[in-house]
Amino acid sequence: MNPPATSDLPPPRPPAEWKSYGRLWVFMRPYAPRLGLVLVVSLISTGLGLIQPYITKLLIDHALLDRNMTVLVQVAGLMFAATILGFALNVVASYRYVSISAAMLFDMRVALFRHLQTLSPRFYARFRLGDLMSRINTDVGEVQRVAADSLLSVLSNVVFFVGSVALMLMLNWKLFLVSVILVPACLFAFTYYQRKLTALTGEMRERSADLGSLFVDTILGMRVVSSLQAGEHETARFRKGNDAFVNAMLRMQVTSFMAGALPGTILTAATASVILYGGWMIMHDQMTIGGLVAFMAYHMRLLSPIQVLMGLASSLATARVSLGRIFELLDTPAEVQEPANPHPLTRIRQSLRFEHVHMRYDRKPVLEDVSLEIPQGAFVAILGPSGAGKSTLADLMVRQLDPDQGQVLVDGVDIRDFALKDLRREILLVDQSPYLFNETIAANIAFALPEATREDIEAAGRQAGLDELIQRLPEGYDTRTGERGMALSAGERQRISLARALLRRPSILILDEPTSALDIKTEALIAANLRANLPDATIIVITHKPALAQIADTIITVEGGRAEISRSPAAPELVA
Repeated sequence: MNPPATSDLPPPRPPAEWKSYGRLWVFMRPYAPRLGLVLVVSLISTGLGLIQPYITKLLIDHALLDRNMTVLVQVAGLMFAATILGFALNVVASYRYVSISAAMLFDMRVALFRHLQTLSPRFYARFRLGDLMSRINTDVGEVQRVAADSLLSVLSNVVFFVGSVALMLMLNWKLFLVSVILVPACLFAFTYYQRKLTALTGEMRERSADLGSLFVDTILGMRVVSSLQAGEHETARFRKGNDAFVNAMLRMQVTSFMAGALPGTILTAATASVILYGGWMIMHDQMTIGGLVAFMAYHMRLLSPIQVLMGLASSLATARVSLGRIFELLDTPAEVQEPANPHPLTRIRQSLRFEHVHMRYDRKPVLEDVSLEIPQGAFVAILGPSGAGKSTLADLMVRQLDPDQGQVLVDGVDIRDFALKDLRREILLVDQSPYLFNETIAANIAFALPEATREDIEAAGRQAGLDELIQRLPEGYDTRTGERGMALSAGERQRISLARALLRRPSILILDEPTSALDIKTEALIAANLRANLPDATIIVITHKPALAQIADTIITVEGGRAEISRSPAAPELVA
């Protein structure tokens, strides 16, 4: 395994800032027209809700107190119509808004997913898997939850608040001043606890990611845990991590409660003041009963948008922590970039050449001034001690990495000038530890190759030495491989991975320890089949096994950052 690097690690985490929400515009832009229509419908619905308390004033002052049946019927009809129409419009607006926000957040997930596919193996060697999953699932989910509630709710509550204030001033400006006198204290309390809540949210996300990483680490290493009787050790690690998570969660819960309860208590005191002063005004004929009832209705409803807006501000504050973690991933630069104007590539016909290639990891040289040429159709074995740079050569050939200096050329063209999909179609790397998806054997062989026929799949399986395995499985190629292929042995997984490569018939096939888990008989069969089934392809094998090295045309020995070539007299000419 190559030493990790630091060039494509995420930058230091920036503070979660409100301007992070501005970056959502790129995801909102495609839905702007539909979103605008939804907001208009929501405004109409909010307006219908806003007039209902004033209708109550008409009911009391002009229908009930005047004993006017005609006005009573008219007011009741108006109230019913406004309620039904407002309800219907609110349902339509809410449904469409949730649908649009879900589509927008799906686009964000896809953008994040695609970006992760551009990052090099060095990124994944250093980034915790549990933290990565936490950002993809928990953080995007948190943003989606807030997005599904926020914009529509903010708009309707702001409109309702402004409208309520205007109508309360119209009804009685003196009573309005009494009703809002405690609002500054309420806002101060909320702002204070909101700042604390934001910091605690970030801490809880980190503790949650720690637990996720611990679970992933333990589950993947469960055989080691069992064999070393380390169950209690892992339980102690989990207890320590869980205690830290619970502690952060409890502190966040208390702060969240105070952020809502204290401002709400202050606002309730304002309501008591309105009741006292409004009652006094009625007793002194300075206000009608209907006017006070309508004012109280607006005042009570005024508390609701203020509390909702404060709650939304709190949710937006916590969601911006998640947004910061998401954009941190999206801002991680891809080490390997697509060319602006890619050079066309069909089949490789001449050679693959390294010219003065240098590669460093963590400032330590791995490859130094490597120059060599491999003609098309050669069978090459790459040998060398662990950590010498053998796998680095393979990663450079398929552009998982780019050299620090020098260049890798295919048919005389720098591989950085080819589209990645074309390059990796013609140069295919089979890793030492192949990954199988929880699918059938056939689906794993034909992974991402929908045009492959069953006959093609089975032919590739035979060439990879799968006949014996398939014959003893009741469902044959339709047998599921299990999570990460763990229902099969290491050797069986290697053969399926090799069949996957043979099905694609690349111009250059690179095999990193392709038979490390196979017996001598199967190894010899595969070694013989490789050249027979890919007669025109270049085959490059990174190996310690003699069966593959002995049949190679050429041997490249990598050690001390250098690459030396030895070849048999009958081998094609290679230039070093």
